[in-house]
Amino acid sequence: MSDLKNLKNKVLFYTDVDEQILRRELAKYERIALGKSDFLVRSGQIVDRFYYLEKGCICYYKEEEGEIKVLEFYTEDVFFTDLPSYVNQQPSNCYLKAIESSMVFAVKKEVVEESFNNSHQLERFGRLSMQEAFMKLFSRVERMSIRSNEERYLRLLEKRPDLFRRVPNYLIASYLGMTPVGLSKLRKRLSKA
Repeated sequence: MSDLKNLKNKVLFYTDVDEQILRRELAKYERIALGKSDFLVRSGQIVDRFYYLEKGCICYYKEEEGEIKVLEFYTEDVFFTDLPSYVNQQPSNCYLKAIESSMVFAVKKEVVEESFNNSHQLERFGRLSMQEAFMKLFSRVERMSIRSNEERYLRLLEKRPDLFRRVPNYLIASYLGMTPVGLSKLRKRLSKA
């Protein structure tokens, strides 16, 4: 259980759960160690697990016409999955890849659903964590559509400065909806201002 302390605290952040129930359910999580550049999910795979990132950085992206389109970067203490594949049980068109050595805990979909059926507390946790994930996605889509490149860059620099130390610039550029050259020019211009 000691390895699962952060995961336990994350669940309890959303709602109170009886200690015995929580201990039983957390024991069903599988620990996955990923090296830098290891894949957790590849395009074409059906995602049947929900993940918790204990440490590291995971890039969630898809490829379009040979070009990487970064959708999100997941860093410590977050739940994540490829939601469309997970919910619909259809092949993913995305990748989840470790940007650095990472430690992930995974739980199978049928185990999650069974735990929700057996505990109203865990069902509440599931609902609240899904709502949070949906709102983050909605906010990102909204930011991408109404903010300029400079505004998106400055917001990322303010909210998640660690990404600039952990993630290659070409992936950050993709995440911001820019080319690497465009990002470089923007950074150069802002450094002179």
